[in-house]
Amino acid sequence: MEAIIYNQGGKKSGTLTLPETMFNLPWNADLVHQVAMSMLSSRRKGTAHTKDRGEVAGSNKKPWQQKGTGRARHGSKRSPIWRHGGVTFGPSNEKNYYRKVNIKMRQKALYTVLSQKLRDNEILFLRDLSLKDAKTKEAKAIFNQFGSIKGFEEMPTKRKNSLMLALTKKDENVERSFRNFGNISLVEARSLNVADLLNYRFVAIVNPEEYVKNAK
Repeated sequence: MEAIIYNQGGKKSGTLTLPETMFNLPWNADLVHQVAMSMLSSRRKGTAHTKDRGEVAGSNKKPWQQKGTGRARHGSKRSPIWRHGGVTFGPSNEKNYYRKVNIKMRQKALYTVLSQKLRDNEILFLRDLSLKDAKTKEAKAIFNQFGSIKGFEEMPTKRKNSLMLALTKKDENVERSFRNFGNISLVEARSLNVADLLNYRFVAIVNPEEYVKNAK
């Protein structure tokens, strides 16, 4: 499989042979859904918490005697049916939402999404991306150049979740220049994952030769 590599000016800069094991997998909705939902669940903090009858403040003394008063039987004011009593089946911050995902499943799901995005012409391969200074104005000009590439015209104008920019190496000027865009997310290429990829329309991989080499 041959893919075109562009420079940061939006011009063709060469080609790249893509491994079919990474970019030519058939779509597998069940696998992608399972991995994405598991990853999102594992990220859940579970901070919501309510007190049950054993945690609320108050006496555990029986309010009145069992019989002879004409009133209903009660054993504690902390009962959920009492005002200021405990909550029945409420959320607890002790619940663990973590779901294990096997490495091979996670990897195959990632390659499945990348393969589909390649078929949909939503992956942009960049030879390099560099800025002399950390200036948002220069980053904006580069971002607009991406829109001159056929199939990526919508990228600069999409207001939300437009581009996930994957960097194979850290570049402080690039990170500081592009982080001010609300429709762009910067990640390390090695940290690409299904849950984040599905949220963005386009993906740009900088220095794809190195990414493909390290991913094998």
